[in-house]
Amino acid sequence: MIETSAAISIFIVAYALIATERVHRVAAALGGVAAMTVIGLVSAESAFFDHTTGIDWNVIFLLFGMMVIVGVLKQTGLFEFLALWAAKKSGGHPYKLLVLLVLISAVVAPILDNVTCVLLVAPVTLAVCRQLGLPSAPYLISLILASNIGGTATLIGDPPNIIIGSRAGLSFTDFLVHSLPLTVILLIGFVVMARWLFRHDLTEPAAVGRDQLADLRPADAITNRRLLNRCLIVLALVLIAFGLHTTLHIDPSVVAMLGAGATVLVSRTEPEEFLEEVEWGTLAFFMALFVLVGSLVQVGIIGEIGEFAAEAMGDKELLASTVLLFGSGIVGAFVDNIPYTTAMVPIVEDLVAASGTSGAESPLWWAFVFGADLGGNATAVAAGANVVVLGIAAKAGEPISFWKFTKYGLVVTVATLLVAWGYVWLRYFALA
Repeated sequence: MIETSAAISIFIVAYALIATERVHRVAAALGGVAAMTVIGLVSAESAFFDHTTGIDWNVIFLLFGMMVIVGVLKQTGLFEFLALWAAKKSGGHPYKLLVLLVLISAVVAPILDNVTCVLLVAPVTLAVCRQLGLPSAPYLISLILASNIGGTATLIGDPPNIIIGSRAGLSFTDFLVHSLPLTVILLIGFVVMARWLFRHDLTEPAAVGRDQLADLRPADAITNRRLLNRCLIVLALVLIAFGLHTTLHIDPSVVAMLGAGATVLVSRTEPEEFLEEVEWGTLAFFMALFVLVGSLVQVGIIGEIGEFAAEAMGDKELLASTVLLFGSGIVGAFVDNIPYTTAMVPIVEDLVAASGTSGAESPLWWAFVFGADLGGNATAVAAGANVVVLGIAAKAGEPISFWKFTKYGLVVTVATLLVAWGYVWLRYFALA
């Protein structure tokens, strides 16, 4: 009991320091890990090798591999090209630019995953905002929210989907049939909502005039076409491998690392050139966060929450779906949705078995997917994409605070969870 209370207290203090930004988030997270180690909850075995309580190396190396690929691509001028193209296409209108970037994110996130999506699109967003003299925060926040929503559509679009899909036996096609329709509805709603959310930021016109925009030549931004072509071929192969990873029996993290190695080989880039683009602080924060949440898993906090919910719901499938959806959204707002999903998926499997339905036909699995994915928008540390983009923004000298993101993320999360509940009720209960 004392150990459990200490673990909860340490987690709350570490999270409060991260939220209030009294100290740097990496320092706060590492400090929390140090405190968990002192009370005996963290060891080398539990932190580095345990699949339940330790660092998810698949996520870390997926991030690292894609960061290397993006670092090499950056040298070709691709991001400057995309920035100029977006600036010209939007005509300098702030809201049109936001919609354009949201649509790009919505297309890329389901094909890759939401973390890889923001790794590719965030530099473009920063570049185009600088080109037009617009504040970057509304666009970066919209990028995060749209990528997390868009990632709900496919098996590989969001890490929790991979975890749930593997345990539940859900295929890529199952996600297209069950998740894609809701994702389209939510993205349309978000585009409309964004106009209201960022109404104060989207009133100022771009600092660049229309004549100057008309004179922009995006193609001139490409500095090395041969390198760009080589890198794009490797990236295309990486995307294909991501889509076929279940058939190829290769984890996405391995695909990313192979892609990173191939990109470095074909570009003949020096290590210091591509390694300086790696967000080392972001990777360290992720690792510490995994261990912090793993400590709560180790003392049984997260499991007890799930077991209590299971006992309370019994065989009431609609109630169980409702609690899973909103409960996952609420809990996922405070802990990263990847370790949370890992801890909860065995409990949901038991609930599904008791309900009499299984696989893609069970509304419980889809309520879990929607709650875990959409809850990732609630706070700055709720999902990988959030942490990555805020790290990129800080490195670029345009930091976004925990609360600045969260005040928008909470509104979008509540709205999307309500729509998702309506979708689950209508599709799996009212029309079943």
